[in-house]
Amino acid sequence: MVRWPAVAWVTLGPLLWGCALALQGGMLYPRESPSRERKSLDGLWSFRADFSDNRRRGFEEQWYRRPLRESGPTLDMPVPSSFNDIGQDWQLRHFVGWVWYEREVTLPERWTQDLRTRVVLRIGSAHSYAIVWVNGVNTLEHEGGYLPFEADISSLVQVRLTAQTSVGPVSDFYTLPVGIRTVAVTESQFLINGKPFYFHGVNKHEDADIRGKGFDWPLLVKDFNLLLWLGANAFRTSHYPYAEEVLQMCDRYGIVVIDECPAVGLVLPQHFSNTSVNHHTRVMEELVRRDKNHPAVVMWSVANEPASYLESAGYYFKMVITHTKALDPSRPVTFVTNSNYAADKGAPYVDVICVNSYYSWYHDYGHLELIQLQLGTQFENWFKTYHKPIIQSEYGAETIVGLHQDPPLMFSEEYQKALLEQYHLGLDQKRGKYVVGELIWNFADFMTNQSPQRVLGNKKGIFTRQRQPKAAAFLLRERYWKIANETRYPHSVAKSQCLENSPFT
Repeated sequence: MVRWPAVAWVTLGPLLWGCALALQGGMLYPRESPSRERKSLDGLWSFRADFSDNRRRGFEEQWYRRPLRESGPTLDMPVPSSFNDIGQDWQLRHFVGWVWYEREVTLPERWTQDLRTRVVLRIGSAHSYAIVWVNGVNTLEHEGGYLPFEADISSLVQVRLTAQTSVGPVSDFYTLPVGIRTVAVTESQFLINGKPFYFHGVNKHEDADIRGKGFDWPLLVKDFNLLLWLGANAFRTSHYPYAEEVLQMCDRYGIVVIDECPAVGLVLPQHFSNTSVNHHTRVMEELVRRDKNHPAVVMWSVANEPASYLESAGYYFKMVITHTKALDPSRPVTFVTNSNYAADKGAPYVDVICVNSYYSWYHDYGHLELIQLQLGTQFENWFKTYHKPIIQSEYGAETIVGLHQDPPLMFSEEYQKALLEQYHLGLDQKRGKYVVGELIWNFADFMTNQSPQRVLGNKKGIFTRQRQPKAAAFLLRERYWKIANETRYPHSVAKSQCLENSPFT
């Protein structure tokens, strides 16, 4: 029996796999091979949310040693998924707290009888704190969402013999796709395989109707077909790492990735403590260990919109970035900032400046005529101060699909399109000099908490949450294909040569 509580929002992708011997380092995506077997635990799990005041400790002591159904009502919960949109209970829709998932599993006989077989339980993702029990035994704990964690459970599921057993050497192997490419950064360029690369792409969230953040192959393939249609060559895993299958698709299709760790909301002085530094560096270790073999990943991002103007942020980001570079000297490191160029204490330590700005949206409402001047000043100030290449890592406007207004007014499709046009004029003045990329916010609308500023979620997508295009999608498509056709290497510069031909070619 496998059971764990976790904190909302929850996305679970558990997997049992058996092998004779684990590769050193572990945590690689568990591919099947002649020496490895996989058993997916996707499907229906028993589920319960803890609405009591006991929270973690009382919750554990009451329930983890007996089936969940014996202690009260349960729900069927599909895995992987976010639980919030599955039921009709308003409490569950907005719940943040401890929840239980439970599943009884029948293992192949060889896994339980053959002592040479190593049985590993691997959780693809559980947000944001998870404790796992197997057959009533507290097996592992993990803090931080979006990244995998695992434990050897052989001793909990195998029949142990009293007689001495001789176990000889056993080989364990599997194959990985391989891609060879170089990444380098100069004062004004981002180079892939020694040639200037311009990021023209999107920010994405793993989000869709009903399943929430739960991984879904049809949705993933649809999104990549939309990226092809759009002419995008890159995206940023905005705010958190994506499922490993997403990065496998990026390798396959030649989509360049800025891989970001889940460091959002570092806005208070206490967030830059030594305790936070230690946890942050551990998360970067997990991220680099998981994703370092993907050629599509060309840069690490260690945070999104932190309060990097705080004095303590300088030392904090120096430590995190230095540690990340030690883990992987082959890739540049950045974080995404919305601080003032003159006050940013972390910018001296990044390789590329990634800046978010929302001119004529969060301020100067409706004054589209100011965007080119503001954007040009922004770029000039950042470059004169740091002499590093710059990516416009976020820009955009909320748009309610089907809402039309001329002259353009905020929230109309016309306003989103007009705002993008002004940004593009400003970007083109610096593109080819030291601006090396632009990533629209956002690829698709996504759900958020309720607030007066949100109409059923964030509506800055160029596609709806159901993946239908708004007017701005056609504008962006025309621009991205134009940029792609201006270079000798559209779309596939990072594509692994050992893989089959990409439809992007």
